[in-house]
Amino acid sequence: MTGMRYKVTFAVGLALGYVLGTRAGRERYEQLKKSAREITQNPAVRNAAETAGHSGRQYAGKAFAAVSDKVGDAVPEGFAERVRNLRGRGTGAGGEDDWGTSNT
Repeated sequence: MTGMRYKVTFAVGLALGYVLGTRAGRERYEQLKKSAREITQNPAVRNAAETAGHSGRQYAGKAFAAVSDKVGDAVPEGFAERVRNLRGRGTGAGGEDDWGTSNT
């Protein structure tokens, strides 16, 4: 009978540890999520991301022009169209791009 008592005590301890650990993990997750949201809402971070996106589009356009000069008509039309769309998009466009990420 003593062996059964140890098994029950172990099972209760395991269940209690699981519940407490899950609760603590969820609270930490919520804290991290809140911190990440605050960082992304920071105007300085948003401006830096917008500037980086604009610079990336400029470099993509320059790289495409350089590659197009060297390979000519070998660039697939779909790729060329995608680059033209990126180059035409300004920093104030906002909204989402084709990958579902925000441009703001």
